[in-house]
Amino acid sequence: MSFGLATLRDGGAALVVGDRVIALAPLGEGREVLALLDDWDAAFPKLEALAATGEGATVLDETALAAPYIPRQIFCTGANYRKHVIGLIMGDPSMRTPGDEDISDEERRARAEKVMDERARATDPYCFIKLPSCVVGPNDAVVLPRNVVKPDWELELGVVIGRRAHHVSPDEAMDHVAGFAVVNDVTAREHIFRRDAGGLGADWLSGKCFPTFLPFGPMIVPRQFVADPYDLTIRLAVNGKVYQDESTRDMMIGIERQIAYLSDRVELMPGDVICTGSPYGNGSAFGVFLQPGDVMEGSITGLGMQRNPCVAEA
Repeated sequence: MSFGLATLRDGGAALVVGDRVIALAPLGEGREVLALLDDWDAAFPKLEALAATGEGATVLDETALAAPYIPRQIFCTGANYRKHVIGLIMGDPSMRTPGDEDISDEERRARAEKVMDERARATDPYCFIKLPSCVVGPNDAVVLPRNVVKPDWELELGVVIGRRAHHVSPDEAMDHVAGFAVVNDVTAREHIFRRDAGGLGADWLSGKCFPTFLPFGPMIVPRQFVADPYDLTIRLAVNGKVYQDESTRDMMIGIERQIAYLSDRVELMPGDVICTGSPYGNGSAFGVFLQPGDVMEGSITGLGMQRNPCVAEA
């Protein structure tokens, strides 16, 4: 019996089984989702048994689901879909490095394709950190900051860690994964590359870490129920118009290599989330950015759907 692990808006962990939801507290399981992930090896079979009985199941109201929990650590893998990065460079001048500016579009595309081909052969992903304070639920509002003019979406496959990982190999990596979730790595595009910073690199704090810039959920689907994480469709629409509609098979550096890389530098803890990169279809590729009143609707095969309205910062 497959299920997703979620948190109810009015409190408490719950299982999502098809179009039904099972609150866990009335069944004697009063732990929150993060506590369950801390004890995942023991908790998973217990949750699987509860899902199979169907006891206490009621009709699912997706708007009743909050963010599953607030992660201790959030890691993001950047530039991990070839078509995505080329689309950014071609579509948005603020995403270009100095070497990309004074050349023709044809030269710019060729340069970007060469960089991506070299990156696909590289052994290491390019990772950065996003703050836990960015997290909001799958139906919560995304607040567009007053000092951001190019807020953009990046729907991604999120990997949820279920076992501590330090210096693990790619072959061992999936043993440390509890499950998968939908994440939207909302980005302030014009703040990523600071023209006053020279060779200091990207400013991830300013580009990624505004409050509400990580819609998370609606649930965590255990890895045992995701047959192939490299065969999932990532789809996002804004006001009903589809912009992202791509497959995780285009991911350049796989989940196993990302976990191995991160675990060589930090200790991954249960509940940590890895945002594995965004496929093509961000607003930057089209010159379209989020505005107050917009509604983002995002889904990944088998992992549920987000519906986040955008509002102006008060």
